[in-house]
Amino acid sequence: MKRLLSLILLPALGCHPSAPSKPLTALTPQEAYGRQVFAALCSSCHYSDSGEGLTGPGLQGLFRKPYLPSGGAANDARVTSVIVRGRGMMPPMGNTLTDEQLNDLLAYLHTL
Repeated sequence: MKRLLSLILLPALGCHPSAPSKPLTALTPQEAYGRQVFAALCSSCHYSDSGEGLTGPGLQGLFRKPYLPSGGAANDARVTSVIVRGRGMMPPMGNTLTDEQLNDLLAYLHTL
């Protein structure tokens, strides 16, 4: 139900995330939902189609690099930790995201 609600609300709110490295038509349903989570919660601080920073670092190629901009390993465990607990200027999202939304977001981040 939450997914359906987010599918309806995000376009109404004017959220239009940048296209990932993987063509939008090739996204799996999980990656597409993750793209919507990104649009709603992440795109105001992070670019998905650039390595340049906005408020937070650009995330293009996030998992294609060995390290995150913070110096931590670019793997699911570390990225999940940063999303859930926050780091530096990044606020923690652990109480905001459901486990399903977090998994969808990670799937999307792998497409960048």
